Amino acid sequence: MAQVNTVKLKASNKQAGRKIGGTIAIFAFLTILGLFMLFPIYLILIMSVKPVEELFIFPPKLYAMRPTLDNFSDMFEVLNSNRVPFSRYVFNSVAVTVSVTVLQCIFASMAAFVLAKCKFPGSKLINSIIVVALLYQSNVIYIMQYIVMAKLGLIDNPLALILPSIASPMGLFLMRQSISQVPDAMIEAAKVDGAGLFRICWQVVMPNQKPALMTIIIFAFQAAWRIEAGSVVFQEQYKTLPTVVNQAASAGLARAGVAAAAAVFMLIPPIVVFMLAQRQVIETMAHSGIKD
Repeated sequence: MAQVNTVKLKASNKQAGRKIGGTIAIFAFLTILGLFMLFPIYLILIMSVKPVEELFIFPPKLYAMRPTLDNFSDMFEVLNSNRVPFSRYVFNSVAVTVSVTVLQCIFASMAAFVLAKCKFPGSKLINSIIVVALLYQSNVIYIMQYIVMAKLGLIDNPLALILPSIASPMGLFLMRQSISQVPDAMIEAAKVDGAGLFRICWQVVMPNQKPALMTIIIFAFQAAWRIEAGSVVFQEQYKTLPTVVNQAASAGLARAGVAAAAAVFMLIPPIVVFMLAQRQVIETMAHSGIKD
């Protein structure tokens, strides 16, 4: 009997050792992968505090020998030298980003609810079209979008930056997949209580879709924050921050430090939104669920 217990103990020790070894290997792999992903952010931060003469040292150094904040002051000086103040560009970018994010969430939620929970002729065809639309990037349909906006008289209008970005196949697909997991019994019970489709959508279904909504907010905000206005908006007071940053960065090698500082400035809002939305996604997925 003692021999059997000894064998079982050795076997359990081997299994525990394998589990610990596998956990350590996974942790080491994820650590290396995380450092690899953080390296571009670290590099742009270092470049933003390097003097101009250090940016072109070969071989390049991964640290700043004489760190300075002159690049940031030069960035504000260059961008304020235009006919429009820097604050106007920031306001344009914030207005476009918030409008696109909010409208994309609203339209994607309503369209996904109809496609997931309402039966009508052609619904399967529309769902198939949405899946196929995921294959196409915005650059593929840009010429068609420009022609449509020109016909509608939206060129050189702030709406030209907002309207094309409202419809997102990825956001619609994510919301449809999430809403399709809602039990039909919940919707039928709401109908029995006299609720209409609009009320069911926003008061019954949407409160349980926080993870999907937070995911759409992350994607929509990051995409909208990078919207450039150079090809559809020509008036200086309507241009967004990425447009003028690229204009300043394209001035030559002397503006390399300014371009690095501008990249850091553009990087901060998406990171903040991502961290806030990611926390909400994790908490919602951990503490909520739908059971039939």
